[in-house]
Formats: sequence, structure tokens, C-alpha cells
Amino acid sequence: MDSVPSFLIWFLLVLAFPIQARADLPGTWELLVPDAGIASMHTAVTRFNTVILLDRTNIGPSRKLLPKGHCRFDRNDAILKRDCYAHSVHFDIKTNQLRPLKILTDTWCSSGQFLPDGTLLQTGGDLDGLKKIRKFNPCDANGSCDWEELNDVELAEGRWYATNQILPDGSIIIIGGRGSNTLEFFPPRPNGAVSFPFLAETEDTQMDNLYPYVHLLPNGHLFVFANTKAVMYDFSTNRVLKEYPPLEGGPRNYPSAGSSVMLPLEGDYSAVEIVVCGGAQYGAFLQRSTDRPAHGSCGRILATGPDPVWQMEDMPFGRIMGDMVMLPNGGVLIINGAMSGTQGFELASNPCLYPVLYRPDQPVGLRFMTLNPGTVPRLYHSTANLLPDGRVLLAGSNPHVLYRFDAEFPTELRIEAFSPEYLAPDKANIRPEIVEVPETVRYGGKFNMVVTVSLPVVGIIEVNLGSAPFATHSFSQGQRLVKLAVTSAVPDGDGRYRIEVTAPPNGMVAPPGYYMAFAVNQGVPSVARWIHVS
Repeated sequence: MDSVPSFLIWFLLVLAFPIQARADLPGTWELLVPDAGIASMHTAVTRFNTVILLDRTNIGPSRKLLPKGHCRFDRNDAILKRDCYAHSVHFDIKTNQLRPLKILTDTWCSSGQFLPDGTLLQTGGDLDGLKKIRKFNPCDANGSCDWEELNDVELAEGRWYATNQILPDGSIIIIGGRGSNTLEFFPPRPNGAVSFPFLAETEDTQMDNLYPYVHLLPNGHLFVFANTKAVMYDFSTNRVLKEYPPLEGGPRNYPSAGSSVMLPLEGDYSAVEIVVCGGAQYGAFLQRSTDRPAHGSCGRILATGPDPVWQMEDMPFGRIMGDMVMLPNGGVLIINGAMSGTQGFELASNPCLYPVLYRPDQPVGLRFMTLNPGTVPRLYHSTANLLPDGRVLLAGSNPHVLYRFDAEFPTELRIEAFSPEYLAPDKANIRPEIVEVPETVRYGGKFNMVVTVSLPVVGIIEVNLGSAPFATHSFSQGQRLVKLAVTSAVPDGDGRYRIEVTAPPNGMVAPPGYYMAFAVNQGVPSVARWIHVS
């Protein structure tokens, strides 16, 4: 040992400690599917505990074939006139089995949202999909549901890189898109496309106003964020009611996108905060700079306050194209993306493999917790979605024009799941199990939930409703978590506890539709039951 140079011993020790530290970080990773056949650009979880994964059609061969006799014919497709490959799949999270789906028109950089009846409305795209409206009526894992292309109705304007949001009455607003500084509704309204000058005002020389961040506030108005600016918008009168202060730190939307989330709705539902994190430096997209560091700053604002201002804080890492996923206990998982570059084909580097947990209730400076890193880079065109069992599904990443597997960051066909710390084995004895809950609840009504817990319950068991958003391009369209008013859990015999719950008061707090209902005990969620709110 005396012959070993001291600097070499020091170097080996330095290498060893980060490995140990990495092993101690919270969260675990799981490979669910080694080859899904497609790279998912858009992902949504259905009430049947299945997942719809969707790419684009004009991308050439995928690695998943359509059933015999189901090829797609498109004389205008520059790559495959006769396309026998699937560009969408139906994924069963219980068995990890996949079924190919057939999509006809191009869904590249499109948008989506679930309707009140649980049907996925999917809109826009490129080329023959630009004005297209599609539906997917979900089924269980043994069903044969597939995409339906609507031929009797289309969008009033082409929508490429637009954002969808369900409204209190169950209709859908579709905002923006490349070259479309307008909005419209589904079902279509007589006035068609409505001018929305805010989008023109936030466009710069590299756009930066695409896929705007849209959140339905509990006062029934919309918080719309594009580039560095935000407004409160009354869609019923087509008026901007409030202009928020600009968010410092550069552009935040496509092609410079970070991500955004609305924090949980709770209490009397009169106040809510919005968080916007990360993004690329202005000019990185124009100059095709792959190594320019991403922003690490976050802005948080009380959107319903009388004189709101952005409260700034910094993530542990700069991040472009990160996804912000609302967890059942009110925390926010920030995952995927890169620490350098911008959105676009082959324009990012330095993958950010470390997820981060944002804890909204902690003081500034203590809100971010670095979690156990993954090993699969998920860059442009990747997604993250909360599953009913509390895990987060990771899919996609294709920073190339076509599928390419010989690059530094290849097209990614693996599907993974990340389990937050609340799913650790040492928390199993406080994890509740829902044994009774109604399938349907009405606004303002009271209902009972019955749960079992291994250890005696101390404190309040929360009942939280999580929506099923449409995830694409680092933003989950329609994402929200509603914390319901509950009574203390009352012992009901045999380790059971009965909780009286009050449903959301109206569609402004929780638009009509299907939600994942979680019981949360000391921050640990149950497996969700799907309930319909109307």
C-alpha cells in the first residue's frame, strides 16, 4: 500500500463517495417494457388503468407492426405511402402488455384532453392532421378500442403546438399553435376561431409562445403563460382581466420550454399558486446551440391574489424539457430533460438524469430534494404521467427527425416507472387501501370512503382527486390535484376506517370527468380508485 501514490488513493475515494451518495437518494426505478415499438410523443392514462402512447405518423417505420390487413395508405406521405407500422399503442399497466393502434392523420406536436365521459379528444398536428379532430374512447385491456378520425367536424384553424384545457362546463378550449394567435372550442361554437392578441404579443424571433401553459383557476378564468408573460383570461367574454408581472430568466415556452404546474387546490378553493420552472436561454434555438446551459430558476405566483408577484427560487439543476408531475400527496416531481441546449431535433445535450421533488409547503430554500437518478436520457419528445398506483410512467425521447438508434441519444423505446419515496417498503404499513368509495359523486355532495391501514391512523387521512392529463412537450395539459374536505377517520371495525368526504363544489374547482381518488395517510397514497365527478 505504501507504494500507491497518495493522490491516487484520494482520487479513488472521491469516486467512491458519489456512488454511495447516489444509492442513498430516495426513489427507485423499474424497467417495464424494453421495447414498446414506438417512441411516445404524447401520453395519457385512462380510467381503465391503461395508457395511450402516441407518436406521429409521417416518421417512417416504427418497430411495432399493425395487424395484418390494417396498413395505412397515404399517397402524400414522403416516406411510406403504404405504412404497415403502428404509431400509437395501448399499454396495460397491470400486465405490461402492448396492443398496436391505428392512427391515420399526422399527430406531430398535437394536443389533447379528456372529455367528461372519459373519451380522449385529440386535436391538430401537422400536414393532413393540422385541422383534424380525433377521439379515443378507452376500453379495458381486453378490448379492441382504437382511434376514430372525425370526418364531420374539423378545427376552425390549423393547430400545431397548441394547448387544450377542459372548462367548467366540460367543453374544451384549444389555444394557440404555430401561426395561430387565436383560440377555439370543442364542441365548436358559432364564432369559430377567436382572436387572442396575447399570443402575438408574446411571440419573438424564435417563437417562444407555442404550447402555452394554461391552467383553469378556481374562479373560472384561465391563467395563460407564454414566453415570459402571463394573463388572467375570461374566455366567456374574450377579455384579459389581469396582466401579471413578467417572469425573469428568459423564455419558458416552446422551443425554450421548461414546465409549469398549478399547485393543489385546497381549503375553500379561493386561492391557488402557479409554478413555472426551467427553460432554455434565448437564442439557443436560433443558433442551434446544444451546449448553452439551461435555466435553473423557478417562479411561483399567487395567481388569484390582488397584487401578485413572482417569488423566485432555484432548482438544484438547470433543466430544459423537464416534466412537472403533480403527485397524490401534493408534491411535484420534476423529471426528464437536459441541462444544456433547447427543444428541437438534436439541439440538447447533457441529460438531466436526476429527478427532483418540489415540496410546496416547505420554506424557500428547502423545497427541492434531489432524488435517485435514472440511466435513460429522456430529451425531446419524452413524457411523464402519474399512474393510479402512485408511480410515474416515463416514455419516449426521440430527438431525431426519424427513428435513429446509432446516435449519442438514440430514439428511446423503453418504458420505465419511477417510484417516489412514499412507495418505499418501510412505508407499506401506513399505506392506506381503499375498500369502499362511490363510482360517481356530484358537486357539493357528501360521500363516504372506507380504507384499511395496517398501523393505527394518527391524524387526518386526506382524500385527493388527481386528473388524468395529456402529457406532451414537457407540459401536462389539464393537470390538477384537488384536496377534498374530510372528517377525521373513524374506526369501522376490522382495521377499517370511515371518512366523510365533501365533493368539489363546482366545475371551476374540478371540471366534470374521471379522476383518480387517492387516500393519503402521512404523505403516503393508496392505489387510486377512479371516480366520476359531475
